[in-house]
Amino acid sequence: MRRIIVAAFISLDGVMQAPGGPQEDPTGGFALGGWTHPYFDEALGASMGAIFDRPFDLLLGRKTYDIFAAHWPYVTDPNEPIAAVFNSVTKYVASRSAPRLSWQNSRLLGKDIIASLKALKGEDGPDLLVQGSSELLQTLWKNALVDELSVLIFPVVLATGKRLFGKGTAPAGLKLVKAQSYPTGVIVATYTPEGAVRTGSFQLAEPSAAELERRRDLN
Repeated sequence: MRRIIVAAFISLDGVMQAPGGPQEDPTGGFALGGWTHPYFDEALGASMGAIFDRPFDLLLGRKTYDIFAAHWPYVTDPNEPIAAVFNSVTKYVASRSAPRLSWQNSRLLGKDIIASLKALKGEDGPDLLVQGSSELLQTLWKNALVDELSVLIFPVVLATGKRLFGKGTAPAGLKLVKAQSYPTGVIVATYTPEGAVRTGSFQLAEPSAAELERRRDLN
């Protein structure tokens, strides 16, 4: 059975927009694109490699697909392993329209995205790895379709931009299954869903009438 795995770069305040470069996604006037670059080193790169080492197909929203399709097919460096993998795997694309998909091995999910994803999850095959795709993530989360969430948390506050958990996100509990910090300050944490949010209270219980009377006697 396939799983849907989300791997996202986020700032400390939850922004995930344009992590890779200034022109990646300037939507809404976002001017801080490329904010992950100063924090990448060999160790963090190896952590990303571990995510891509497992068999997967890509699951992308339309905007992220367009960004990727304008970049990865044109990477010809034989020492760039991610390009070879991204170009060869199947790309499943969620879109409200019916765009022409020029990147090899690309497939539209169709009009009923949720039904298509549930059908895919019921099949045997590689996991579906989500990259970017902030709008699609809200749909996946709302419909409880995410099986694993890996977040790379960067030590920077961006204050504005598209967020991993945007407006209208459904509340849910999570279980931490793995976490590691890196010398540049990045934390990589992996979670799985764990049902509803649990609550409790640290508020002290109101004293009984007998207790109040006892306190007055002591005074």
